[in-house]
Amino acid sequence: MKYLSWHKHRHLQVMSLQARWCWQQKGLIGRTFFAISSIISVGGILPTGIIGWTGCILLSIGQDEFHDEVLHTLKYVVNQSDYTVQILKNVTQYLSLAKTINVAQVFLPSDVMTDIDKLNIDLNRAADTLTEKTNENAVKIRRVFNAVRLALITVAVVMLILALLGLLLSILGHQHAIHIFIVSGWLLVAVTFILYGVFVIMNNAISDTCLAMEEWVENPHAETALSNILPCVDQRTTNHTLTQSKQVIYSIVNVVNRYIYSVANSDPSPDDNRYYNQSGPPMPPLCYPFDSQLQDRQCGSYEVSMVNASLVWQNYTCMVSASGLCTTTGRITPDRFTQLVAAVNESYALEHYTPPLLCLQNCDFVRDTFQNITSNYCHPLELYLKMVNAGLGLVSVGVLLCLVLWILYANRPRREEVFVKLSLPIKCLSCKNNFSTNSNNNTTPSNMTNGV
Repeated sequence: MKYLSWHKHRHLQVMSLQARWCWQQKGLIGRTFFAISSIISVGGILPTGIIGWTGCILLSIGQDEFHDEVLHTLKYVVNQSDYTVQILKNVTQYLSLAKTINVAQVFLPSDVMTDIDKLNIDLNRAADTLTEKTNENAVKIRRVFNAVRLALITVAVVMLILALLGLLLSILGHQHAIHIFIVSGWLLVAVTFILYGVFVIMNNAISDTCLAMEEWVENPHAETALSNILPCVDQRTTNHTLTQSKQVIYSIVNVVNRYIYSVANSDPSPDDNRYYNQSGPPMPPLCYPFDSQLQDRQCGSYEVSMVNASLVWQNYTCMVSASGLCTTTGRITPDRFTQLVAAVNESYALEHYTPPLLCLQNCDFVRDTFQNITSNYCHPLELYLKMVNAGLGLVSVGVLLCLVLWILYANRPRREEVFVKLSLPIKCLSCKNNFSTNSNNNTTPSNMTNGV
């Protein structure tokens, strides 16, 4: 009995030493794994966060420059459209003003006035169409790029917040919060990849548009989608406007010269209603810039051009009395001189402001606009788009790496536990064998002694 009690006590000591040694091995392995995983997780989050922050900075700068360049380009197109509309409105105003021209109560023919009214309707319609299309496209483009800019700014801000809070929570060891950040990170990755795809498509669209503009400059009358960006003015309207303007100018010169020949240069008797005591050398007539076929013609030596007509006719103006009769030598009164100058100014305006319609008819203004865009705006747009794409790529990579490290950190306790559970039976079995061998070596001599 004494032997059995001693043997049992000895066995308990061996088991106690065995358990203590195994738990020491478990603690050593756990602390080692904990230290290694902490170094990998926390130490890896910092450089990945730097990658994400760099992408955010690049994204912020790129989207800001890209947005400004888009608005600058859009403003240029709208200004070109407004300039064209202003040309059309100027012609409309001058044509309307021509209807009010009269010299000694002599107006333009009624058929010419009717044609002016019809032409003004066509010009106003063309101006309204151009304004409507340009403004509609400008609003759509501005709305799309404002939405894209807001999305990019949101991604950059959320990325910065996730990276900073993720790093802080990883250091502090808040594992449950890390799980929430992992889900948010995957959503952010999905959004960044979608935006990256959108900007790749946008980059291709801008490149294709610039290429299409270059091709359109070579073939400006081709009907393409670019016609919706800045449409040309209807050719029939411009042709009719040019023809009608020449007819109006010809009619105004007719009114002026009719008065000069039939009233100013005549010598009527005092009982004639045309009489106002005009005298002196005859005043020169106004030059017809067009012939009866509305073709350009050279002024005769006896005619005055629209440029210097007012200066020449001023020398033929007399002083008048209270009754309206000339008291000095002259062919026209100051009142008639004012009417003649107004008619000349109207003719001059139509002659010089209507020809710019030719550039509308030939789409020259659209060609010049597109050529300027391809030369000065396309390259910066493509450059800033590449910067935005690079920023989105860095943000995506940074978030992905952070997610991987956050997942490793969040699963760290379970990995330690599994590792210890797998290694504990092996270590304990080794311990048991070692201590069993030592126990047998210690008890064998005693048994042999007792047996003896």
